Amino acid sequence: MRNLKVMIAYRGTKYHGFQRQTNALTVQEVVERHVSKVLNQPVTICGCSRTDTGVHANNYCFNVKTDSRINCRGFVRGVNGELPDDISVLSCEDVPEDFHARFDCVGKEYVYKMHCSESKNPFATDLMYHYRRPFHLDIVKEAAKYFVGEYDFSSFSTDNTGAKSSVRHVYSFRIENSGDSVFMLVKGNGFLYNMIRIMVGTLIDVNEGIISPGDIPAILAAKDRLRAGRTAMAHGLYLNRVFYSEEEMFAEP
Repeated sequence: MRNLKVMIAYRGTKYHGFQRQTNALTVQEVVERHVSKVLNQPVTICGCSRTDTGVHANNYCFNVKTDSRINCRGFVRGVNGELPDDISVLSCEDVPEDFHARFDCVGKEYVYKMHCSESKNPFATDLMYHYRRPFHLDIVKEAAKYFVGEYDFSSFSTDNTGAKSSVRHVYSFRIENSGDSVFMLVKGNGFLYNMIRIMVGTLIDVNEGIISPGDIPAILAAKDRLRAGRTAMAHGLYLNRVFYSEEEMFAEP
C-alpha cells in the first residue's frame, strides 16, 4: 500500500470549504471524485485542515492511500486533466505509510488579502476583501504585535466546542503592503475556528479607531468573543503554507 502526499491549490469561491458535507459542494468531494478516477479505485483523502466557505488555499496538503502503481508525475498530470479550473495539483510524492496530513502538521501560515481603495478592483473579486477606507499601517502593526505569543484565544473564536484547548501559539504576524494591497500573514501551531478572520476584523476595528492597539491584551485576557472585533469576510483568507518540520516553519521566508 502506497501513501501519497499531495499539495493542491484552490479557489474556494464555489465551495463550502474543504471538508466533505452531505448537503453542499466541497473541495474534498470534487478532489476525491477525480483522484478515484485516475487511481481506478474509490479513495478517501485525508486533508490537513478544514477551511470555511469561500476561503482559498495557495498550498493545501492531503494524503491518500492507494494500490495504484501510477508514478507521481503521472498522478499530477492525470488528476489535473480531470479537475475543474479552480483546483490544481501542485505536487505529489511517496511518503511513509504512517504519514497523516493533519496529525503530522506542526504549523500553518495564513494570509489575508485586502484591496484598500474607494474603487473596486475587477481582478480581485472574491479574491481580496475590498476595504474602502484608508489603511493606517503603523497603527495596525502596533496592535498585531500583541497577538504574537502563546495565549488562550477564546476571544477570537466563534466555536471552541471541538477543540481540546483554546491555547494557541502565534509565531509571527506580519503586515505588508504594495500599492493599494495589504497582506496580513499569520503563522502559528494551529488556529481556532474563525480565529484568523476575527483577528483581522479586530485589526480593522483598530484601523477605524473603535479599538485601541493597547486594548488587545485585555481582550485576550477576557476570553470573551464579545470583547473582540468583527469577523472579516471569508474571501480574503488563504491557507498559504503548511509545515511538517520546525526547520521548514522557522526558515526565513
